[in-house]
Amino acid sequence: MKPGFLSRRRAQTSIRRDPAPSRWAYRIHRMWLTPFYRILLRVGLPVFLVAAVTFGYISNPANRTAITDKVADVRESIEGRPEFAVKLMAIEGASPVVDGAVRDLLPIDFPVSSFDLDLDAMQARVASLDVIEHVSLRVRPGGVLEVSVTEREPAVLWRRAGGIDMLDATGHRVASVTERAARPELPMIAGQGADERVREALAILDAAGPITPRIRGLVRIGERRWDIVLDRGQTIQLPEVAPVAALEQVLALDEAQDLLGRDITTVDMRTPARPTLRMTEPAVAELRTIRSQTTGASPR
Repeated sequence: MKPGFLSRRRAQTSIRRDPAPSRWAYRIHRMWLTPFYRILLRVGLPVFLVAAVTFGYISNPANRTAITDKVADVRESIEGRPEFAVKLMAIEGASPVVDGAVRDLLPIDFPVSSFDLDLDAMQARVASLDVIEHVSLRVRPGGVLEVSVTEREPAVLWRRAGGIDMLDATGHRVASVTERAARPELPMIAGQGADERVREALAILDAAGPITPRIRGLVRIGERRWDIVLDRGQTIQLPEVAPVAALEQVLALDEAQDLLGRDITTVDMRTPARPTLRMTEPAVAELRTIRSQTTGASPR
């Protein structure tokens, strides 16, 4: 072996490789240690690739049409399954008249898929009936559309210019009647604004006590106060404030002195501290005669 070859061999083995990374390797390693770049490469890049492939596929009109048709077929197959079919409608809590009105509002051609029923819109349609206080709709197991209604209870009859309406205790309209005799058990109120003070009218009627059978109705005067109309042409004029207390005062006088059994047309309680009585014409004439005989003057 040549001596020069051995010397070159020793020189090469004496030169060792630098263990430090290159500049680009160092930068890449530092970027990989950054959480943002790690998430970007592990999550962002795959998502971007999937999105790009998906966008490229659906950008073709034929592919979009195929996807739409497939979704429609799947939806139709699901909605048409027998377990989603609604076969009949049951109305709970309704009188026969209201039952018929609800069925007229919801003309459904059964059987129908429950997915084709807009329960919110149907509920709003039924709730638009004046007689309905509350309504709820749901599809029961077995394919039954259940409509549960709560009807308003009529409390009074309100005579207005256009006819007679039944109102509940809140003054909400329930229905109309053609004549007073249709609901003789309900008290009658009249006058402009009477429908807005139904609770007050009911409180007056509740306080009427022994004269209740004689009451023909309550009339709202000037949208401020009430008149109680009795039989025999008598009227009790109540004040704007505390009408029940004024009525109780009249009842006390009637119990003590048979006030309403006398020849009186009007008991004016608009000023409760100074009640005023208006007598009938025959009673006034008789009173004048008695006074003239007592004083010796001729009656006028």
